[in-house]
Amino acid sequence: MSHRTVAPWVRTRLRAAPGAAVALGVLVLITAFLASAFPRALDRAQDSGLRGEIASAPAAQRVLQAVGAPGDVAAPPEIREQSLSPAVLSGVLDKLVKAPAKPLQVTRAGSAYGVRTSKPLASPDRSLPRLSDAQPEFVVTARSGLAEHSRFVEGRAPRHRGKPVAAVLDLEAAVSTATARTLRLKVGSVVHLDARETGATTGNSARVKITGILAPYAPESTYWSVEPLLHQPGVQVTKLAPDDTHWLSALLLAPDAGGALLSLDPQPETFWEIPTRTGHLTALDAQPLASAVASLETGPAATALRESLGRPVMVTTDLEKLVASFEATRTAVVPVVAVAAFGVGTVAAAVLLMAGALAGARRSAELALVRARGGSVRGLVRRLWTELAVVVLPAAALGWLASLLLLPGARPAAPALAAAAVALLASAGLPLRAALAHLRPRVHGDRTDVAEAKPSRRRTVAELTLVVLMVGAVAALRRRGTDGEVDQLVSAAPVLVGVVASFVLVRLYPLPLRMVARPMALRRGAVGFLSAARAGRSPAAATLPLLALLLALTTAAFGGSVLAGVAESRDRAATEQVGADARLQNDRAGFDARTLAAVSKVPGVREVSAVGVDTMITLPDGKSEVSLVAVDPESYARLARGTDNGGFAPSALNPSAGGGRDGKSKDGKGKDGKGKVFPVLASPETAARLGNDPAIALRSALYGGFTTRVAGTVKSTPALREGEFMLISTAALPRYRPSTLLLTGTDPSALDRTALQSAAGAGTQVHLWAQERDKFVSRPFQQGAERIYTTAVAAGAGFAVLAVLLSLLQASPERKALLARLRTMGLTRAQGRRLLIFESLPQALLAACGGALVGWAAVQLLAPDIDLGVLALAAKAQIPGSAPVLLRTDVWSLLVPALAVVCIAAGVAAVQAWWSTRVTTTTELRAGDAR
Repeated sequence: MSHRTVAPWVRTRLRAAPGAAVALGVLVLITAFLASAFPRALDRAQDSGLRGEIASAPAAQRVLQAVGAPGDVAAPPEIREQSLSPAVLSGVLDKLVKAPAKPLQVTRAGSAYGVRTSKPLASPDRSLPRLSDAQPEFVVTARSGLAEHSRFVEGRAPRHRGKPVAAVLDLEAAVSTATARTLRLKVGSVVHLDARETGATTGNSARVKITGILAPYAPESTYWSVEPLLHQPGVQVTKLAPDDTHWLSALLLAPDAGGALLSLDPQPETFWEIPTRTGHLTALDAQPLASAVASLETGPAATALRESLGRPVMVTTDLEKLVASFEATRTAVVPVVAVAAFGVGTVAAAVLLMAGALAGARRSAELALVRARGGSVRGLVRRLWTELAVVVLPAAALGWLASLLLLPGARPAAPALAAAAVALLASAGLPLRAALAHLRPRVHGDRTDVAEAKPSRRRTVAELTLVVLMVGAVAALRRRGTDGEVDQLVSAAPVLVGVVASFVLVRLYPLPLRMVARPMALRRGAVGFLSAARAGRSPAAATLPLLALLLALTTAAFGGSVLAGVAESRDRAATEQVGADARLQNDRAGFDARTLAAVSKVPGVREVSAVGVDTMITLPDGKSEVSLVAVDPESYARLARGTDNGGFAPSALNPSAGGGRDGKSKDGKGKDGKGKVFPVLASPETAARLGNDPAIALRSALYGGFTTRVAGTVKSTPALREGEFMLISTAALPRYRPSTLLLTGTDPSALDRTALQSAAGAGTQVHLWAQERDKFVSRPFQQGAERIYTTAVAAGAGFAVLAVLLSLLQASPERKALLARLRTMGLTRAQGRRLLIFESLPQALLAACGGALVGWAAVQLLAPDIDLGVLALAAKAQIPGSAPVLLRTDVWSLLVPALAVVCIAAGVAAVQAWWSTRVTTTTELRAGDAR
């Protein structure tokens, strides 16, 4: 008995078209990888942002600092001294380390504890250097771990002799090398301290002998950084008396000498400094971390800690402020990055659907034959889905796995869902299209252009509904106003605008082409008329390619504007900070002519503008002081114009050309007895305070007296970052000596700090524009977000090119058949090429113009709601008076992608035409072919 063998559907189809299966698999693989990599990359950027925000903060902000309240003053001295012993303090540290709740984690390694005076103690020694009449002050501390974190370069470690508390007036201490150098201390020096006076005790004098000078192993470590005074003396300024400036430093006693401090301070402080761990933190831990810190400071954890210790201990840290700073950064950055995600995701979805549409168009006759022979729609859909699933599911799984391997450490749920969505969309596109197209069996393929296949009423209603909803969403976004809350509606706005525009353009663009075709019909030659007529008969399925191109161009234009705005804002902020390509400053000694010549000869320096600045000029109204900036008008005007920072004409400061004249000041005296008045350019506030007086006598403590008048105003100037100012020519000042050099270089990044420092001499501060700009990209979150955005824009451009190719490939069979028939009627090869190129240009031009227009509209729509300062300037909070960095349209980002689409479309059409005119046309002229 014989039976018939039926070839399996999937194996037969894959063998029949292996190239199409491989191409689909590669497309799904790349799309699934990008879809699953985006959330993983964003998670990694946010995780790194939280860790970096904490790790880059000063040590005093990221550690837990616990301070014990003073003990009972009436308790016996032996009991008080015992409570300050290292053993007791170490036991408290053990309990403090165990107190924090997850995700807050601390480590005992690097921790420090001890006893210190509650306030600095003054020293009356005249041998110590002084900054004013005020006495230098010292914080006396007995700190643990001194031997493990430092080495003695001179002398020995201090010792505690263990005498009774009442007799301890002679102490031994060590100081750091910087403290010894600054305060002129050496081994054997004795520092006298005035003990703190309280209502219960009378101050006494104590002798502290310096037995050793130590050098920290790692001054930047937490042990030394929490209290920089331990290794580096500072200058203390009293707010109530600004002239009362004095040195403030530390004396380091032996770790077991905490009880001795009772003779200096009746109520010394006990302290514990505990480093925190950040390596385990993720962005999801931000709010729990802030809650854990709040609980440890003033909440239930603090109460439990006090009960466990049996003594009042107050824990403080600035971790919650760092978390709040990270949350503010994330709130501003993530929606901006999400704009690219929405755009690229929609374009990728459209391209996947276009791939299904291309496969459906190529297999339309085959599927119609299956339906004509009795195949059911359900069976057809099942077979097509199985055929695609064999290719799509492994490709999507490989893409997801590649994202896991290349981007480890992020959460896997969202990437898995994204890859599954890509697989579902890729495998369902062709079956659903086939089901809708072949509900009724067809004998032959129908025409698909609008001449026959006009959009149905249902489609019209669906499109109008979507347009109304999207217009309403955009209108709601505008009516809501700029309240500072950037949500997903803002991120999806460019996609909404692109979808609306695509629906409108698909409906409207055949009309002008048909109008153009009418006069073309009266002209000689068939190429122009045929191109316009065929382009005017828009395919009924043209919405999808146009939507993909519009959204890709919109995303590229918007993303390019964001990236250009970020780069521009960083350049501008660095210029405001430095004032030029480099800034050399020496306020004490200034610069002489020899130094200026040496700096001018440094490689890479093109021009040097010497500036003198006096910040203590008092105006006649006496309300506040302004800054006087003495400049060379010619070079400084070129610098101001080059940096776009308060440009002016050099003649405005020239006494001869700018209106300098003889005159009398208010007191009847002129400059040098000659009465010459020099013009100044002032900030608007300063100009208003000076008024229109033709001769105003002013005096500079640095440069001498001068007489001036206001010749104009400028809002800003390169030499100053902020504040009120006056610009004046150096010729007006009798004792002018430049204190600042502003350098313009041939290449700002090529200027060498070492060479400039060597040419300018000791005591000169060097600030480089390139290094200042690098500070704005030092945070991991900003760097990660910018990389994600750049990748998204590049992916959108790639999908745009793919959309153009798929659109042209879908119409390729019909075009080749048309070209073959026209060639039998006498159409030359050159005319055939022009026909195919001209036919493909209208849709590409439409997408280019529409994409540029929609991109511009999206930028204008979102500009008030987006501040790029957080993304662009990692150190924005450190810039005084920094204004919001608003999104602005970048012309190149609008035009370059649009022109690229037109060129790609024309190039692909030219290659297609060249190939079509060189292959045989026999197969395209089969009788009965409906193409």
